[in-house]
Amino acid sequence: MFTVLVISIIVILIVLGLSVLTIGKGYSYKHTVDPIDPLPKNDEEEKDQDK
Repeated sequence: MFTVLVISIIVILIVLGLSVLTIGKGYSYKHTVDPIDPLPKNDEEEKDQDK
């Protein structure tokens, strides 16, 4: 009974450690956003005419 308890605690600690490691890597990831391309002149004129 004691060995089952020790093995269970070891497994729980391993899972907890891996979870903390994964969450830490997720928060340290730097997200990037692509810049927006400017609209061509023709598209801007068409939008102004629609208003």
